[in-house]
Amino acid sequence: MSPPQPSYVIVGAGVFGTSTALHLITRFPDASVTLIDRDAPDAAFRVAASWDWNKVVRADYRDPVYCRLALEAEDVWRGDALWRPFYRETGIYWISRSGFAHEVLDNYARLGRSTEGLYALPVAEARRRYGGVFDEADYTGVEKVLVNTTSGCADAKGALRAVIEKAIELGVRVVKAEVEALEFAEDGNCVGVRTKEGERHTATHTILSTGAFTPKLLDRVAESTGKNEFLAGDRMVAAGTTTGLAQLDDETAREFAQMPVCIQEIPPERGASNGSLPLTSDNKLKWWGQCIFRNTQTMPSGRQISTPPDHTDYKQWSVPKGLVEDIEFASKATIGKRAQSWNITEHRICWEAVTPSEDFIISPHAACEGLYIATCGSFHGWKFFPIIGKYVVQMLEGKLEPELLKRWAWDRELPDVSKNKVWPRRELRDL
Repeated sequence: MSPPQPSYVIVGAGVFGTSTALHLITRFPDASVTLIDRDAPDAAFRVAASWDWNKVVRADYRDPVYCRLALEAEDVWRGDALWRPFYRETGIYWISRSGFAHEVLDNYARLGRSTEGLYALPVAEARRRYGGVFDEADYTGVEKVLVNTTSGCADAKGALRAVIEKAIELGVRVVKAEVEALEFAEDGNCVGVRTKEGERHTATHTILSTGAFTPKLLDRVAESTGKNEFLAGDRMVAAGTTTGLAQLDDETAREFAQMPVCIQEIPPERGASNGSLPLTSDNKLKWWGQCIFRNTQTMPSGRQISTPPDHTDYKQWSVPKGLVEDIEFASKATIGKRAQSWNITEHRICWEAVTPSEDFIISPHAACEGLYIATCGSFHGWKFFPIIGKYVVQMLEGKLEPELLKRWAWDRELPDVSKNKVWPRRELRDL
């Protein structure tokens, strides 16, 4: 008896899931590819971390592996007709006291990429750039500012919707449903999923691109099968951060029209970076905060797991005062006193799956055959949207390069999280 033709169920239509669907249907035009998400592709709002007004697109990395991959992604953002309309090469302005600017320049040079447009500028010179919009930023302890005119940002929700539409055009089936459980054959292999409504979607390959929902889903699987090997354990944690937007008037918007992305690491003792993104098409300026947090809950299994709030929209618009203040701090740390007069609204909590090393997980799940994990953007995965699905397909075919195979494996050595700035150290209930 001949084996069944490969078929694919992908759970989660964010960056990892949508990119995987597009690359699968492009490589295998006759394959059955089903993309399942709790929100419709054209929903006004979605819970996916990938849904947003705009996101940073940069290749500014200390890690040469991610620098290389990000440069590959940037080439697609610039050159491909599907992606190009959503990308803006605004530049990036990175305030750090760690010597980051020279590390980025060195990585570009080692990778054989031009460093034209990249500068490690003394603070006094950097302040004058971009019309002085960051003149009042916090530069405490900073010697050089990285200015990379070849980085930028993208219309996140616009790109996400367009790529899903392209995948549908090529033959991907999109289903709006919440996945409740995995389905298994008698031999223990994963053969698909079951939705909350009881519908079964079967495939030879089931790929979980479920972001912050992943630990909770795998806890359910472990409880229903009696196999703790399914648990995420210490491999990942559901973590949240906050964004907020200010509506600028026309005169102020003209002044800030050419502003780049600003990433601010000062003061580093507060945790991860905060920063701002260039204006949206309707003249809104967005910040993200430095505080990264978890939401530990007791599961029906009795296990304590961080998970987004148990609500249809993750209560993403219910932002506590402490996180609103975190965004206000970001506005002052980047723009200075001027930002105090702006009314920052539309606060949102963005939930993501974070790993101890900040590496993705793109790997077969070790507990059974037929189940694969492709998630854990760790708050830096969005920029890889055009290419990450290519690497998921390589993983499915057993062709992933050794370095990535090791770094993205389900079972790998986990580092101490004490130096991981995006690892959540506070609880949402305490904020």
